[in-house]
Amino acid sequence: MHFIPAVQPDEPASAQAWHFVFFEGQVLLPVDLPLEAGLRIAPEEAAAQRHYLGRLDGLDCWTLRLAELPADRQPMPLRAAMMALPEPLMAVAGRAAQVLEWDRAHAFCGVCGTPTERLAHERARRCPACAQVAYPRLSPAMMALLWRRPAGRVPELLLARGPQFKPGYFSALAGFVEAGESLEQCLHREVAEEVGVQVKNLRYYGSQSWPFPHSLMVAYTAEWAGGEIVPQPGEIEEAAWFPIDALPGVPPRFSISGHLIEDTVRWLSGLSPTDPAP
Repeated sequence: MHFIPAVQPDEPASAQAWHFVFFEGQVLLPVDLPLEAGLRIAPEEAAAQRHYLGRLDGLDCWTLRLAELPADRQPMPLRAAMMALPEPLMAVAGRAAQVLEWDRAHAFCGVCGTPTERLAHERARRCPACAQVAYPRLSPAMMALLWRRPAGRVPELLLARGPQFKPGYFSALAGFVEAGESLEQCLHREVAEEVGVQVKNLRYYGSQSWPFPHSLMVAYTAEWAGGEIVPQPGEIEEAAWFPIDALPGVPPRFSISGHLIEDTVRWLSGLSPTDPAP
């Protein structure tokens, strides 16, 4: 499935279309319809405040937010919906959620408080009073999966869990990039802050748009260079080195962290001849 992003449709409307409809942050689906089939059904009030996203395999994609929950629709958490969808639809659903959140958060000018207006030629809202323009917000965050090869032992990954994690689940380290900081500087800083160790041999893995609420996750692998694990109070509930043949619960491949961990295990196991790559 091939997605072509756009702000306005530049062709005649497709005979069918995808509709990503939200209510209070959850995806709305017609009652008693499968997930993908439900996304093709538009609510009657879809005309005015919807946003065009582009075309997925030749079908128009729209998103909108409803103020009230219709009787014939049922809500599904966005994360659950994304996990149940094939990857191309999952990505468009995440895009839809971020566009709606941007539109909601910038309904009024952040400089002078005047109601803003949507621009037709680009994804932006402009203040008619002071000309301030607001584009969809993006918060870059790095992700680091640390590894090491202890002499005579199975290779290990450093995984951690935060207080909000499901019991028994661990993941790679992650943190938001600060102003004036490169991704690599952020990685070194976050690793030192969160677990107190040093790293070397940083290798870019890949990236993923993450709509909770508007992050861009940029993932790396990094080799342990020294230091003992000291979890950061309030941020890291537990962190440890895990042999790659005895990992705890980790994220599914729905998220880039799941891809990163699985591909790194394959590389360290010798099942992949090169470093993990997207």
